[in-house]
Formats: sequence, C-alpha cells, structure tokens
Amino acid sequence: MQSRTSFFNITLFRKNLTRFWPLWGMASFLGCLVPLAALLQLMHGGWDIRPLEVTAAYYSVLAYAAPIISLLYAVLCAMLVWSYLYNTRSVGLMHTLPIRREGLFFTSFLSGMAMLLIPYAVTGGLCVLISLAYGGFEPVGLLVTVLGVLGESFFYFASATLVAFVVGNIFALPALYFLLHFLAVLLDWLLSTFASGFLFGLNGSYSGAAECLSPTVYLIGKLRVDNTYEEVFVKDAFSRYGGYTDSVLSEVRLENAWVIGVYALAGVVFLALAYALYRRRRSESAGDVVAVGWMKPLFRFGIAALAALLGGRALYALIWEQFQDGNYYDVLPMAVCMIVAGVIGYYAASMLLAKSLRVFKGSWKGLALVAAGCVLLCCTLRFDVLGIAARVPEISEVKEVELYTAGNTYTFYPGEEDGLLEQVRTLHKAIAADADYVQNRYWPYAVDTASGEEQVYTYEYIRLIYTLSNGLTVERYYSVPLTRERMDTPGTYDYLLDRLVNSEAMKAKRLHVGDSRYTVSGGWLYSNRGNGGVDLSSREAAQVLEALGKDAAAGAWGTYDWFSTDDGGAYALDFELTFTRPSVYGGHNTDWISIILRPGMDNTVACLLDLGLVTEDQLVTYAELYPEDYGYEAEYNAAALSGRIPAGAEYAYEDPSAGVGVIGGADGPTEIFTAGVTY
Repeated sequence: MQSRTSFFNITLFRKNLTRFWPLWGMASFLGCLVPLAALLQLMHGGWDIRPLEVTAAYYSVLAYAAPIISLLYAVLCAMLVWSYLYNTRSVGLMHTLPIRREGLFFTSFLSGMAMLLIPYAVTGGLCVLISLAYGGFEPVGLLVTVLGVLGESFFYFASATLVAFVVGNIFALPALYFLLHFLAVLLDWLLSTFASGFLFGLNGSYSGAAECLSPTVYLIGKLRVDNTYEEVFVKDAFSRYGGYTDSVLSEVRLENAWVIGVYALAGVVFLALAYALYRRRRSESAGDVVAVGWMKPLFRFGIAALAALLGGRALYALIWEQFQDGNYYDVLPMAVCMIVAGVIGYYAASMLLAKSLRVFKGSWKGLALVAAGCVLLCCTLRFDVLGIAARVPEISEVKEVELYTAGNTYTFYPGEEDGLLEQVRTLHKAIAADADYVQNRYWPYAVDTASGEEQVYTYEYIRLIYTLSNGLTVERYYSVPLTRERMDTPGTYDYLLDRLVNSEAMKAKRLHVGDSRYTVSGGWLYSNRGNGGVDLSSREAAQVLEALGKDAAAGAWGTYDWFSTDDGGAYALDFELTFTRPSVYGGHNTDWISIILRPGMDNTVACLLDLGLVTEDQLVTYAELYPEDYGYEAEYNAAALSGRIPAGAEYAYEDPSAGVGVIGGADGPTEIFTAGVTY
C-alpha cells in the first residue's frame, strides 16, 4: 500500500505554539491595552462612538500601523519557527523525524502564521465586543479590515520565510530581511544623491521611482483613508438659535486597497520559492551566511556595490571635497575613493561567506570587476551618457508642470496652457544647454560705474517639477546667474525667463485669474505702523483680488524687477492672499501669494481703505518709516560708486551705541567709521 504524503503535522504545530508562547502571548497582551484604554474612556463618558467612526479607526490602523507592526513581528516569528535550520544538530534531528520536508515546511509556516495572527485576533475581538456593546459595530468595515490584515500578514511572513531559506545564520535573517525590504528606497536615495554630484540640475533627493519594491513604504504612502463629512443642524432647546451645526462623518473609504491584494499574490510567489529552496537545501549549510550557492556572488558584489556608494562618498567628503572645483564631483578622485571602499566591501563579504580571513588568493578577477564598475558609473554620470541632465519631457508625457521662480509657484496643465508650457520647456532647454556657463563662470561682485547701478547681475533659484502621466516625476533645481546684458539678448535663458515671468499671461496666472480650480479663501494684512495684523474674510479677499487684477492690467503691479534690492519705496505693509484648490488625495490644498504694495497701485489701495483694512496714516513707505536704515543704504551706494570704499567691501556706519573714531585731519576730508551696523 502506497504511503500518503502529509503536508501538516498537528503535533509539531502544537509544539511550536506551546514552545514559543511568550512571543505571541506578550504581543497579545500589548495589543489588548488599546481596546481596554478605549473601554475606560467610554465607561467614563469621554467618547461617543458611531459605526463609521469605528470603521475609520479600523482603516487607519490597517493603512498606517499594520504594515509596520507586521514587518517587525513577522521576522520575529520566522526566526523562531525556522530556528532549527541554523544549527547542525537541530536541523539533523528535525530531518530524521518521520515527517517529510513538505510536512515540516507547511506545518512550520502555518505555526508562524498562527503566532502572527493570534495578537491581531485577540485585539480585534475585544474591539468588536466593545463596538457591539456601545452601538458602534459596522460589518463592512470590519470585513475589509480583517481581509487587509490577513493579506498584509501573509505577505510579510512569506517574505520572511523566503529570506530564512536564503540564509544559513539566524543573525543574517533579520539583517537581510530588513535590507531587502528597504533596498529599493536605499538605492534610490543613494543613486539620486550620487548622481546629483555629477549632473547639472538634479536635486539629489529620493525620487520614489521603485518605491513599490519597498512594501512598507509603499503601503503607508499608497493606502489612504478618505473621510467625508456633512454639515447637519442639531436641534438644541437650550441654544438661543434653536440648535447648532455639527460635522458628521457620512462616508469612509479605504483608497488603493487593491495594493494589499497585489502584495498578497507576491507572498504566494515568495512561498513557492521558499518551498523550492527548502526541497534542495543542504543540511550542511547551517551556519553559512548565505545558504544558496548561486546567490553567494550576488551577495559578495552587492555588498561591494553598497560599500562603494556609501563608503566612497564618505571617503571623498573626508579627503577631497574641500579641494574640488565648483559644486560637482571631480571624477578621478571620486572613482579612486569608490574603488577603495568597494574593495573593502568585497573582502568583507568574502570573509563572511568563507568564514575565514584567508580570502585574498585568486581574488584579482573580482577586484577588477569592482574597479571597472566604479569607473564605469563615474564616467557614465560625468559625461551624462544617458542624457539625464538634458532631458525635458514632452507636453504629451506630462500630467502637470510646476515652476517655482521669482518668489512664486506656477502650475501648468497640458491641453489648457500649451503655449505657456512650451515657453517653460524652451526655458528649461536653454538652462540645460548653458550648463558649462552656469557652473564654470566666476561671478565676483561688480559695480557698474557707467550706469550708476550698484548691481549688474543676480542669482535666481528655479525649480521645475514635471508630474508624468505614469505617476513618476522629473525634478530639476537650478541656481543661475542673470545679467542685464543677457536679459536683452534673445535666446538666452535670462531673456526667456524675463519674457515668461513678466508676460501678461503669467501675471494673471499669479493671481489665478480664470482658473476655476482656485478659490480665494482669505488673506492677512499686517501694518508695521499700526495695531498689528488683521485677517481678511473670503468676501474681502475676493474684492481685493479684483482690485489687484485691475492694477495688474494697468501695469501698476506684476512686473518683476530681477535686479532691484531696494524695498524702501514699498508700503510698510505685509500682505498676502490665500487660495484653496482640491487635492488629488481628497480635501483641499492651500496656496498663497505675498503682495508688495507700492504707491501707484491705486485700485488696491482704494479697496483696502474702503474695507477699513488700512488707514491713511498707515500708508507710509519703509524708507519713510525707517529713514535711518535706508539712509545707511544710500550712504553705502554713494561711497561705493565714488570709490571711497572698494567694491564689495564691508562698510560700517555710525551706531549711537558704538564708539566713534575720526580719521583725517583739519587740512583734509574727515570721514567717520564705527564698528556698528554693517551692510
């Protein structure tokens, strides 16, 4: 009679649960504290729960807490149920039992899943009982939460199980587990930061391009709880108005819940791979850092690559960064630093794999590959072989484009503003084409004595963010010099930037004129000569916005002077308008614009006076209100232009609290210098 293969052994299952009860017992105890604390609040009348509020709480836990809890708890359960694999005696004993490997695998896996789910079941059961007792039970939300917890728990434990069969050392299990779960995020940040040291315009921040390969980060960022509230009138006999208005939760949705299902399917694949590895796993691999032979080169070169990126950057900062030219890396020193760090990582990984220090013989081939990889990466970025720095997405590729410059943020939408979008793209191309000019030209402080102007160039910060139709983003950050000469030369980025920002279309866009997405919601005005600030209502803000639009159309507002540093002619008022627009994640985003009020803005000033937001005596300029400050600036300009002080030198003016020194004599001019206020 043919024997039947058993995939489950009840004795081993019970043995695992009873042997490791302190782990799931303590986890259950800690989980019980949350519903018990809620029960105490309800018993003392501190809360009044409703079914949808309970559902919102369930979804919040599922979206933001459960991924982190399962990530940490799953690896602990895996370390316990698979601990026999990492000791020669224990693995030999288990494999001599009258249980086939199929039975050992699935029984141990189910044991670990049970240990993982028991705390959730205990905590969730208490929550359900409390919600039933206080009228807060909502079955749909509970079912979605249960399925979500099962999916997340299965994925995390399946991934921990796969790692358990890749390694042969219990301490390597959590190290490799956490590394693999966050490797995509780590590499994204490392490569982005590293590339920004070579490529013009890259900001060096995390891009999120492969975030889905880091499940915990992706789940927390993708899962969202969308709560919808409605305003209802509540009758109250004791109120003078007969009642009051209250916000009541009317709908709760868990957005992107499908992501949990996708990861659960990935967990099935991980489980199948783990089972395949176990069937071929050698018992003698117990104690090895990596138990799978063909994965050992991946481990060795992977550690070398991480060491080259991290260690190479650290070595470069330590021994060479202070000597580099400009803001970008020197390719030869960086390559040398990376090779040194990569070699150290290569030998460290080799020693771990061999469990010996004798790993140098015959290692030159591996070292050559590490060195070649470092040189290839540095040269690829230095010469921008992939064309990353020069990339400007086409209009057909983007969903929206955000431009920050001249102290404002502008958002453009394809199909609505293609003309302006093409101007933005042309400006971006011109900046990218002038990379050498921006990076390599030295800009000392200069005084234009012929025109009497103290400044002939300035620096402007420009940020471009393209949100692509596929959900990815292309971000570029530039700090570029602007000159008066180039601003009058067609084709230069100086010229294109000035024509774009100071166009009538951009002035209207600055005020969100004709954009139904934006609604003016209020504002704030503070007088430096008066009794503090005042908040504008939405009605007042709308009236001021209309008046400001008239001033912009008349040419009294909106023209940006790139070279002006004198704000003494502006009114001593801090004024801003706020706007709201719908968010892609639900709710609303807030936008604001700061407005500098100057004489000549008659419509805006008249509106502010009519609304009583300012008074006539508050309409004074900064120069009139603080003549001593702007007198200092005028004195400095005169001294610089006359040649009495060197261009760019610090010039100190008399401070009443400082001592005064007289330089000169009776027969010559006398000038007063003090160690006072410096401009």
